[in-house]
Amino acid sequence: MNDRTTAENPAAGQATGALSLREVARELDAAGLCPLPVKQDGSKAPDVRSWTPYKTTRSTPEEHDRWFGDGRRTGIGIVTGAVSGNIELIEFEGRAVAEGLLDEVTELAENSGLGELWQAVTTGWAEKSPSEGVHLKVVVDGRPAAGNQKLASRLAREDEYTDQERQRLREKPNSKIVRVLIETRGEGGFVVIAPSHGSVHPSGKPYLRISGGPSTMPVLGPDDLDAVYALCRAVDAMPKEEKAKTAPRPKRELPPGAVRPGDDFEAKADWPEIIGDDFDPIFTRGQVTFWRRKGKSRGISATTGYAKDRDRLYVFSTSTAFEAETPYDKFAAYTLLTQGTTTASAFKQAAGELRRRGYGSEPTRRRLTVVSSQFSDGSSALDPDLAPDETEDQGARLRVAGQRPELDITNEAEAIEGILAVMAAEQLPGLYKRSSGPCWVYQDDQGNPLVKQLGTDNLRAYLAEYVLTYAVVPDPITQGLKEERALVMPKTCGTILGRRDWPLMPLRGIVTAPVVRPDGTIVQAVGYDRLTGLYMHPKVPLRRLQAEVTEESVERAKKVVLGQMLADFPFVAASDRAQYLGALLSPIIRHYVPGPTPLLVITSTSQGSGKTLLMDAFGYIYGLAVTQWPENDAELRKAVTAKLWDCGDPVIAMDNLPNGHVIKSPILSSLATSATWSDRLLGSTSSVSIPNDRLWVLTGNNLSTGGDNARRTLWVRLDPNCPNPDQRDDFTVGDLRQWLEENASTVVAALVTMVRGWLAAGGKTITTRMGDYSRWASTVAGILDYLDVPGWLANRDAATATMDEEALEWAAFLTAWYGTPDLSARTVTTKELLALKDAVPRLQNGDPPSPKQLGHWLKARQGRYFEDLKISLVYDTHRKQNLWRVEKYEGGR
Repeated sequence: MNDRTTAENPAAGQATGALSLREVARELDAAGLCPLPVKQDGSKAPDVRSWTPYKTTRSTPEEHDRWFGDGRRTGIGIVTGAVSGNIELIEFEGRAVAEGLLDEVTELAENSGLGELWQAVTTGWAEKSPSEGVHLKVVVDGRPAAGNQKLASRLAREDEYTDQERQRLREKPNSKIVRVLIETRGEGGFVVIAPSHGSVHPSGKPYLRISGGPSTMPVLGPDDLDAVYALCRAVDAMPKEEKAKTAPRPKRELPPGAVRPGDDFEAKADWPEIIGDDFDPIFTRGQVTFWRRKGKSRGISATTGYAKDRDRLYVFSTSTAFEAETPYDKFAAYTLLTQGTTTASAFKQAAGELRRRGYGSEPTRRRLTVVSSQFSDGSSALDPDLAPDETEDQGARLRVAGQRPELDITNEAEAIEGILAVMAAEQLPGLYKRSSGPCWVYQDDQGNPLVKQLGTDNLRAYLAEYVLTYAVVPDPITQGLKEERALVMPKTCGTILGRRDWPLMPLRGIVTAPVVRPDGTIVQAVGYDRLTGLYMHPKVPLRRLQAEVTEESVERAKKVVLGQMLADFPFVAASDRAQYLGALLSPIIRHYVPGPTPLLVITSTSQGSGKTLLMDAFGYIYGLAVTQWPENDAELRKAVTAKLWDCGDPVIAMDNLPNGHVIKSPILSSLATSATWSDRLLGSTSSVSIPNDRLWVLTGNNLSTGGDNARRTLWVRLDPNCPNPDQRDDFTVGDLRQWLEENASTVVAALVTMVRGWLAAGGKTITTRMGDYSRWASTVAGILDYLDVPGWLANRDAATATMDEEALEWAAFLTAWYGTPDLSARTVTTKELLALKDAVPRLQNGDPPSPKQLGHWLKARQGRYFEDLKISLVYDTHRKQNLWRVEKYEGGR
């Protein structure tokens, strides 16, 4: 265009050449511009000490005279922007003109309805630089002149690199060397104008005016100026990188044959179906299509097809949903128009919609990598004959992989159903239930069995180990779904634990040696026993039991237990040995004869008699839990509950009660008669009911009972009848503890053989009256009779009489009362009875009771015999008070 203009107006190139710089400065000043001299060193910079003040204040005619009056200067320029009347320069570099960009922009203007506007710009005031570039100057109206801008650029060609640029590429190979093609000078800019010449430009060539001048510059409003900028930006050859917010995240490699919905849409969709509601195509030039925003009658708003690497939409207009001068591929443009944004979640949403419309390949679901897990807890709950088949539950999807089930927990409700299904399918080894919820059996550092009631974290940890749980989540690789390892949520575990019941096998107790089932068969396999709900956790290695019991094997068993283990204990009487053996057999028959057992009290006359050794024998054989004797009944209740709750040992002992202690606790009375123990757990508000299936043992010197505990006690008395009994060393088996460590398995086998021999002989019982314990006492009586062990409960009455301190005290009182004729012949008051000072029962501190206290004691014992005497209450209606009488049993006793 510039060549054509110069050819058509030869005088234009000479017009300013005839003018001096002083005359040109006068022309510029008259047009309201700010002229400055130019340095003559090729820098094209203002030749003043500082030109900053001239960005806001115009130079004066006096300065023009001083600068240009002598005619020695060869360069003049103007400051652009507000100081020169708000003008801007649009500069086409010489390379842009040589590469045809000026012609291309002219063509775009004509095709887009901007021909007249562009004509006014190119003819209003146009000049040619020494480098063959074209400078177009315009006045901006309606807004301030913008700062300097680059409208079009391209990457430099290798043959254009300077030495400095080549060095930069060597240091930073990824650097981009750019060549500006079209740029502007606006607010704060400076431009050299014609007729500058000589050394002002490095080439020494002059600046030539092509057409017009300061007085003929076109005045452009904001819309017209933006339209001109858009024309120039349309030929920008600089590749633009998509901003993060207009492009999906970096894509991973897909499996062979898989296609993402966005990529499929990119290949199949056309721009008109994407942006047709917002833009109209104007014309196509080569591969590039130019678009105009709907509602506009002229100008260019966007281009497509310009980028060489990928077809993108590039919008120039700021009045659309798209961000100006930002490239959008088809998927990004679709996402913005349908989702209103280009965030990561918006891209996912758009991809989902395209998939529903049929774009992309059907994604494969990546399955979870399964690592086979083997369980070896020995539980019969893992009977292979009961292994479930692969199944599809209506809730969570469940499939079997070896012995470790997989469970989809994506949906919480279905996760709960799935976990319950796994429980019901008996695929969870070692997990059982009690009335208070799921539990498992484990052992402490000493190998003692314990029961752990599961909390939320316990159940979550258990499921993490024994169930392969996963969630189905979006797969960024396939754009489909994948199974991802996930733990069951704590609230899901809490919901399961909050149920009333669980489809698990019930744990009804732990046994540490073979035991007799209610049907007379023997539990002898390690692990869970389905028939009884008992868990076998042996204290010692179990001997293999022979199929049949012979008389010889029973005799050998008696020799081991009676002839060796118990041979040297100083039992007071045969009944004490028989009662200890009966207690020793109780853990084996406890589940054959359900119900409570009496308290086993082992007492002796002095220390070192062997009572602790008899207690410890239970530990060597079955396992023993020992707790300290508490200070009061409240602490005793806590201790009992704690042991029953998590301890698996079948025998629980309270060792070394205070010397001469009177066992007179209502807690022990309740414990000895209750098949189920109920209490509130320590640190919790919940109450639990626990089977009371343990043998309770108390030891101490010279113990006695009081209250109701006398008839709930099984006595084992020791009396070495020698000084320093702990110095004895003539034992049959030597050190009994060492012998038990070495022979505990033999002792267990012997005890089981005794019971099996009795069962094989018919399991005959001998009726024995012992209150709540009659059935147990009758069974033990039958076993001991079979074994020819005499003395079972033979000393019960004598022991009760001699070791029940309360009974002795009241028997003495009633005897004194009956032996006083003045008191025994009539009904008397409590005040009269206090006359028997030496015989009246005393308070704990030794003081006599008050009449009121004695009345309470008498009322509590009315009708009860102490030896052959009893108390009778006679109410005196006249005096309105209770009177008392002592009566003798007529039949004798």
